[in-house]
Amino acid sequence: MMKPQNLHSIRYLSIAAVLILALGVARSLLAPSEAAGSGSPPLRTVADIPMPGPAVRFDYQSLDQDQGRLYISHMNVDQLVVFDTTTRQVVANLDGFKRVHGVWAVPSLGRVYASSTGEHQVAVLDMKTLKIVARAGPINYPDGIAYAPGANRVFVSDEHGNADAVIDAQTNKLIATIPLGGGAGNTVFDSLSGRILVAVHETSELVAIEPATAKIVGRCPLPGAKEPHGISLDVANRLAFVAGQANNTLVVVDLNTMKVLASHPVGEDPDVLAFDPGLKRLYVSAESGKVTVFRENGRDLVSEGTLSIPHAHTVCVDPKTHLVYFPLENIDGRPLLRIMAPSRTP
Repeated sequence: MMKPQNLHSIRYLSIAAVLILALGVARSLLAPSEAAGSGSPPLRTVADIPMPGPAVRFDYQSLDQDQGRLYISHMNVDQLVVFDTTTRQVVANLDGFKRVHGVWAVPSLGRVYASSTGEHQVAVLDMKTLKIVARAGPINYPDGIAYAPGANRVFVSDEHGNADAVIDAQTNKLIATIPLGGGAGNTVFDSLSGRILVAVHETSELVAIEPATAKIVGRCPLPGAKEPHGISLDVANRLAFVAGQANNTLVVVDLNTMKVLASHPVGEDPDVLAFDPGLKRLYVSAESGKVTVFRENGRDLVSEGTLSIPHAHTVCVDPKTHLVYFPLENIDGRPLLRIMAPSRTP
């Protein structure tokens, strides 16, 4: 017969084993970042703000830091949402932007440019009146937008037209179309070199354009990035971050040499990227809902972790407050804007 003290020992060991097993199961259910050595995800939720309209797809965002207004493309309902980042209130929900994709605020002009993709045009919005004052086109499939202040020109990714379209910001007229040799990914402005940079899908390149002449002045191969699409820049550190949407890979490009320095895995089908120059944080959002957070370390990136947010394929960061914005199309049947903050800061 088993001695009583042995029975007690076995009972305690059994309870301990169950607790250890339960803890292991719980950890396995956590998001990848939560189960990482840090013990917490790289972002925490600050607020969930209800958005107007039905629970359908959002797209690009653009922040006017001067006025504290965030312009959000509510693509599948043909609306542009204007959000006050100080009061955390929706200021306006504007109609007239059919299948709106890209949006870019230019405070110096008092204008917002939005890709009315369903009408093959770019709509020009007055920031004060929130009225459309002009439309420029035709553009086959207008998507991402950038502004080159020196030339006073707006550059638009014509994704399916395999080109970048050029709009004169003074006349609001389409003045040039630049063939790229493949589908146009995102278009951005490098304020230090004064050039426009465009990702090209089929050729896996980063193309440099001189704004004043609307001519291509350089092509940078992007080995490791298949069908590059999203771009973000660290202008001061002369780095470009470009995401390959077909192979879920982010590459780091030296803007001085136009050479790829490193590559990193990201979520499936990466879309929009956002860089916080103050915290040196890069946010890569993907169609899969996986958000990958990196910290810049010298001339490369270090992973801060990942988190999963349904429909979080578009991201914007406020460099003043370091808050991160994710418009989410369907959370419990309603659209909302999730505002998040870094869980850890340097």
